[in-house]
Amino acid sequence: MFKSLKLYINATVSLEEVLSTLTKFGYKRQENIAEEGDFAHRGEIVDIFPFSFELPIRIELHLDKISSIKTFDPASGSPLWEHQMVIVLPIKRMGAFKTAAFSEEFPLKNFLDLKIGDYIVHNQYGIGRFLGIDKIKIRSDYIDHLVIEYEGQEKLYVPMDQAHLVQKYISFQTRRPKLSRLSSKEWVRIKERVRKGIQSYAWELLSLQAMRMSVVGFRFQSDTEWQKQFEDTFVYDETPDQIKATQEVKADMELNRPMDRLLCGDVGYGKTEVAMRAAFKAVMDNKQVAYLVPTTILAEQHYYNFTHRLKDFPINVAMLSRFKTKTQQKEIIEGIAQGTVDIVIGTHRLLSDDVRFKDLGLVIIDEEQRFGVKAKEKLKTLRLNCDVLTLTATPIPRTLYMSLMGVKDMSIINTPPPNRLPVKTFVVEYDEDLIRQAILRELERKGQVYFLHNRIKDIEKIKDRISKILPVQTRIALAHGQMPSRMLEKIMLDFLRARIDVLICTMIIESGIDIPNANTIIVNNAHTFGLSDLHQLRGRVGRFDRAAYAYFIIPKHEVLDTDAQRRLKAIQEFSQLGSGFKIAMEDLEIRGAGNLLGPQQHGFVSAVGFDLYCRLLREAIAMFKKVGTYSYV
Repeated sequence: MFKSLKLYINATVSLEEVLSTLTKFGYKRQENIAEEGDFAHRGEIVDIFPFSFELPIRIELHLDKISSIKTFDPASGSPLWEHQMVIVLPIKRMGAFKTAAFSEEFPLKNFLDLKIGDYIVHNQYGIGRFLGIDKIKIRSDYIDHLVIEYEGQEKLYVPMDQAHLVQKYISFQTRRPKLSRLSSKEWVRIKERVRKGIQSYAWELLSLQAMRMSVVGFRFQSDTEWQKQFEDTFVYDETPDQIKATQEVKADMELNRPMDRLLCGDVGYGKTEVAMRAAFKAVMDNKQVAYLVPTTILAEQHYYNFTHRLKDFPINVAMLSRFKTKTQQKEIIEGIAQGTVDIVIGTHRLLSDDVRFKDLGLVIIDEEQRFGVKAKEKLKTLRLNCDVLTLTATPIPRTLYMSLMGVKDMSIINTPPPNRLPVKTFVVEYDEDLIRQAILRELERKGQVYFLHNRIKDIEKIKDRISKILPVQTRIALAHGQMPSRMLEKIMLDFLRARIDVLICTMIIESGIDIPNANTIIVNNAHTFGLSDLHQLRGRVGRFDRAAYAYFIIPKHEVLDTDAQRRLKAIQEFSQLGSGFKIAMEDLEIRGAGNLLGPQQHGFVSAVGFDLYCRLLREAIAMFKKVGTYSYV
């Protein structure tokens, strides 16, 4: 049996042999593919959802030659991007892999993105430069080999059946890595140093989990009939990932230890619905819920959504933020203490010392990384006493997720909502004719527009400039964080209810604002934003089943620095649905991985590359569990 199935453009293959090999590898033949391990065959097309891939691939044949290899969207069937090559891994190997943790028999998806000149890592020989694929004569046959250049222009030829030992080098740093020497033992020493450092990190992770699992928490009851009625009020079809994430959260809540689950999902992929269902479940057991969000605007929107969804149920929802007067805040805090408030949504104000819950059962945290140090310290204590669900739209790279999944409770929503279309993305120089055209096109289809300018000092001038190029009947309003809270609240509600056509605003709309009728966003001075910020902003549109547009505007004739150019190139290139993972990787490469892993682990990533780092981390976690040096308390 082959170790892997290697398919590449223009290769001559036997269709019967490919299908037979997939079956031997443990793949299941289906009419349509839906999950990892499925494959389907129609005429000269073979669809495969390879193990460890985020999306399936489509192999198109012309006679007995492969004419194209494309990643595609399983919901719509539309192609997303092309590849020169793909390596399909046997499903049956996963069982062995779990007990002996990309084992050397685990290629990772980044191999697909390999280009000539890229830095790559061979597990046994270290960091080199990819020069392409050459045919080498072995006995009487010519066999394809990967060609890798090392220090001193030494070359290593890797046969294709060993390609799983090679991965693209990703380090989240801008400087070039030092090439390894083939004849030196330096690579062995580097790998051993990193392995020891990673082991201490793995031990720390496992120890934290053991401590958490030793605490006895509240065991929530199984779903009630009301739970089903509430979930039926969701007006959209749930995605498979949403259903799976909901089941994982509920299963945690029904255990007798405090839940601490991280829910990752791209912008607009339905994390809030999972959180709502968890909140409802908690209230059904007479527990209170705190929903913590980073901005007053997001608190307002969640409050609006919760009250709308819960209108037919006897559940009291309150909002605590600067939108409320001091008298109102005092009343809400008293209600929290007395237990008359079931669900409270708010900013870090919820973590103030004067807020005391009668019986808090669940804390939901939206984008924890955006809260300050004091807030995070308070959240640490909450994690030991009640269930905690953390939501983030900053996707954790899949390779790291798979490495950590033995010690962290994570759910990932990768599936886009039904009928979701990619946002059409443009990076352009400032041009008032273009801006006018973009806004009018949206207004002609009865839609709304965000125009984002992130400097309050001259945002009034921007409003005047935009007003002059639009028809006089256009309804334009301003929104920024220094406005009186009552005025800002009214403006946002007016925009939500389509009483405003164009909202000139700051980054205050970055997180979570969900206005399905707003499907064009124009971001001024886009070169000044981080890549994750640009992706978040783009996610404010395209939340409906109509085409959406994002225009990232840069000043005319301005020379941009290298990082800004990379960010803008990436936001335009990675515009497909689900591209948040690629953007997260690119953003980490530009900014560094210190925020994700800490500075010491960042150094280890630089030394051996991200994929090998993940593999070594997984090995360390498995080793501690296997040899019994770690056990749940």
